[in-house]
Parts: sequence; structure tokens; C-alpha cells
Amino acid sequence: MTVLAEVRGLRIEIAGRALVTGVDLTARAGRVTALVGASGSGKTTTGRALLGEYPPGARVTGTVRLPGGPAAYVPQHPSSVLNPARRVRALPHDIARARFPRAVRREKVAEALESAQFPPALLARHPHRLSGGQQQRVVLAQALLLGARVVVADEPTTGQDPLTARRVAAGLAALARRGLAVVLLSHDLALVRELADDVLVMRDGEVIESGATGTVWSSPRHPWTRELLAPEPTRPAPRTPGPPVLWSTAPPLTVHAGGTLALVGRSGSGKTTLARRLAGLHTDRTGEVLLDGSPLPRSVRHRSRSQLAAVQYVFQDARASFDEHRPVVDQVARTAIRLRGLDRRPATAEAYATLARTGLPEALARRRPAALSGGELHRAALARALLARPRVLICDELTSGLDTVTRRAVLGLLTGLTRTPDAPALVLITHDADVAARADRIAVVDAGRIVEEGATPDVLAAPRHPFTRALVADLGRGVFRPPAATPPPPAAGRRG
Repeated sequence: MTVLAEVRGLRIEIAGRALVTGVDLTARAGRVTALVGASGSGKTTTGRALLGEYPPGARVTGTVRLPGGPAAYVPQHPSSVLNPARRVRALPHDIARARFPRAVRREKVAEALESAQFPPALLARHPHRLSGGQQQRVVLAQALLLGARVVVADEPTTGQDPLTARRVAAGLAALARRGLAVVLLSHDLALVRELADDVLVMRDGEVIESGATGTVWSSPRHPWTRELLAPEPTRPAPRTPGPPVLWSTAPPLTVHAGGTLALVGRSGSGKTTLARRLAGLHTDRTGEVLLDGSPLPRSVRHRSRSQLAAVQYVFQDARASFDEHRPVVDQVARTAIRLRGLDRRPATAEAYATLARTGLPEALARRRPAALSGGELHRAALARALLARPRVLICDELTSGLDTVTRRAVLGLLTGLTRTPDAPALVLITHDADVAARADRIAVVDAGRIVEEGATPDVLAAPRHPFTRALVADLGRGVFRPPAATPPPPAAGRRG
């Protein structure tokens, strides 16, 4: 089978600290090779090495060969590589003008969009009007237009609902069938198990185990691999929540003290917009948001310190919420200084302690955000919000960028929070069936409306709305390779 990318003895270090060491990887035409491991294990660093991209100041040894042609990278947060000022159609057409004769440009763009399962009807939009899944697919289309033979997909199903995730899986499988090599970097073990032909397990910058996916899953040799693949623990017994603490009058929504509310729905359904309205981050709304019966100003700019502290938001794109020039611990401590009036020294001590509770040690906390992985920054963002001691904590896909071991720890931390006397109310925006099942209540969002809300056991066992029934079926199936030998045709025109 043709080798399209080969890495041998790769070592990347900065100031004497190894990010990856001794990594060997072979990507072959028609196969999907997955890299799995904890956040910060070196997956993204290895994947970007296939493009010849390394961290600033890195010392690189070993070899990276691409005998089959160029590699393309589809990042975890595709908005970072899309120009917010230009409509989506601009770059694909620019690429086509540079690479193809006029007579075939339109055809080539259409082929790339179809292969990436991106609806042409959305080309006239700006990137911010696309869901995360749609942004990923347009970046993939651009990569295919550039003639990539190797596609590095970094967490392609992060933050996607199960239906969209299955479409992503089908799209990547289709690329492999066309003879491309796919290198998949993922914490989504269901996706890896069903899609990947080969898997490399990484820890602390090294490959600790590799082989055919079925073999690694059925007979893991390394203790860390066995821990990574361990089944989910038993969910805690539900807890009776306290009185209402936060209300939204349009759409109607109630959040109870010490309770957990899961907002679920398709990608692009409006879950994040609704949650941002609660936090005062999206001011274009009707109705009111009330905290303990008192109206909250629509914008965070007009909320008092106590109101800001009361409703905290943890963003899905954690990296974009940090100042890249300041150490992470300083930014976490600033929450306690600004919103609770603590002096710098006790605020910093509390920041270190809270970061440690989320699994982030002092050595990482002292670094700047660029030196942390996406999953590590997710944990730092959670710690920063907790330092406000909020009444309501809103988490947008908090577990989506985490490996299974860290995910269990973070879910355990959140469960522990709801058991404390001053427990905050949790609002969890999620596509994760296990996270949704841990909530006391579920609100189902479709096209910006709450179509069903109720106690979690009731909604999951006997959904009333047709959309909820379809969504619950998707949550139950999770992500899997389509059963047929050929994937379903692209769902043109659907939001994703």
C-alpha cells in the first residue's frame, strides 16, 4: 500500500523540554491512522509536523517525508483559519483561480464542496454564520482544492452532535476510499474505534503503543492504554435541586440552585446563543433574564461585579478566551481579584489550588496559553470561572476536547460541585450522551426554540416531541461508521 507520509525518530524540543520524542508514524493511501492520548500528549504537535509547522523556537530532529504530495490540516477550531471579513466562497474561488484553467474552475470547486459535504447554498455566508461543523467542512474543501494527498483532521467531531459527527466520519472514510491518507487526532474513542485502521497511543510526547485498531482495543498492552479505554463509571444518583435561581422569559427556561440543566440539540440549533443570552454575551434578545427574581442587564458591560460573578461562562473555544501574552495562572487569579476583591497573593494561591483540582499542575499553570493544549486550556477556563464562586456556571461543550481519563476527572469535579452546600447551578451545553444523562433536567433546542424540557429520565425514556425522539435516537447510537459499504450522499442544505 502506497506510503503518503512517513515520520521517523521525530523529536521536537523547546528550551530543552521535549514536546515529542522518538515518534514514528506511517500514513498510507486508503487508510485512516489515529493518534489518541491525553491533552498535551503530543498529538497536535506530531500532526502539524506533517505540514512542516513547528512551535516558534523549536529544535527539530528526525525526518518527515511526504512522498505522495502535500498535506493539509483541518484544525480543531476552524474559525481560526477563516477570514471573518470575507464570505466563505472567497477562498475556494481564489484557490481555483490559482490552480485551474477558467473552464474547469467551477467544476473543481463543486467537486471539493461535495467531497467535503459542504452545502453550496452556504457559500454566501460569513464564517461566523456557520456552525463549527460547517466551518470544518469548508476548510476541508479548501484543502482538497489545494491537492492535498494527506489530510490531518484535528478533533473533527469536537462539539458536534451525533448526526453531524457521523457525517464527518462518513466524509473522512470517503476521503480514504478515494486514495487519500487520513491522520486523525482525536479524543473521540468511538470515532477512532469505528473509523481508524491503525492507532498510535501517545503519552508525554511518546508513542507508548501502536497497532491495528481492533488489536489495540481488544488487547491493550500498556497500563495507560487500558486506563484510556476503560468503560465509563456508574453515573451518580440524581439529586433534588434547590429553588429557582435563574429564569429566562423568552424562551422560557428555569435553572435551579444546585441543579444541572443540559442544553442539547443539533450543531447550529441555537444552544450556544441561548446560553450566551443568559450570560449577557448576546444582547440581541427579547424577554428578560432574572437572577433571584431581579432582572439582569442584557449586556455584561452593564452588570455589577456581583452580577458578573454570579453567572460565569466557560467557552467551547477556550484558547480564544485567554490573553496569549500572560501566564495562565495570572489570568485565572484575576477573576478573584476583579470580582471578589482578593489581594494578588491569596488570589494566586487559590488559583493554583483550583487549577490543581481540574488536573492542571503548577508547572503548566505558569506557562502562557500557547504552551498548553486545547484540553488543558479547557480545564484552566473552568478553574477561572470557579474562582468567581458563581451562582450559575454555564459550560459550553466542556468535555468535548478532553481525553477520557481527564473527562472522567472533570465530570467528577462537576458532580462534586453540585454536592456542596453553596453548589452553583450548572448549565451544560453538550452533545455528549453521558454528560446529558448526568443532568437533572434536559432542555432540547431546535431552530432557536426550546421544543421540550423535563426531568432527564423522562425526556430520555419517553420523549414527546418528534425532534427530541430523533435526537435521543442519535445520542443512543453515538458515532459509528455507516453500516453500508458506501456512505450516504451529502446532506446538501442542512445545517450542521
